[in-house]
Amino acid sequence: MRARNPSPGGGCALIKPVVERRVQKLCTLPYPDHPHGCTNYGRKAGCPPHDRTLWDVLDADRPVMVVWNDFNLAAHANRMRRKHPDWSDRQARCCLYWQPRARRQLKDQIAACCRDRSQPMNLATGLKITMCPEAMGVNITATMQQCGVTLEWPPRVWAYQVALVGTGLHDKEAREEVGNSE
Repeated sequence: MRARNPSPGGGCALIKPVVERRVQKLCTLPYPDHPHGCTNYGRKAGCPPHDRTLWDVLDADRPVMVVWNDFNLAAHANRMRRKHPDWSDRQARCCLYWQPRARRQLKDQIAACCRDRSQPMNLATGLKITMCPEAMGVNITATMQQCGVTLEWPPRVWAYQVALVGTGLHDKEAREEVGNSE
């Protein structure tokens, strides 16, 4: 699929999301100071281990668009180290200091992609957006490779925020009802 960059720092492309139920288990892997994985697992709405996958929410028969922004994590960490010379690399890269800005950039990127009437997915078509597709079992690494973006794990230079945009299943049911009544 051809990736399109409507604004600097991101892009969008039509893709076929790679959905693998096992991706939801990644949230349970330990990371520093969290020996049992993410504290939101099983507690926060929209987080696993819910039974929902992407195809329980989006219509698999309709196009799906991936929208992303790339955030220069290395430049951010360098700025933070200049501002706080006594900080460790882990402190300088702490997501609490960069994720809110990156999420705002992703929302701007979604708006830019969906405003473009030349795109098959635009605001006029009625869309469902998920800004946490990995919670729905989407293998983000494999999905992003379809549009030529290779993710670093763990991110050292670039951190990506990724969303999927598609037609909700409730829209499919409405179309089928209209089709049956004709």
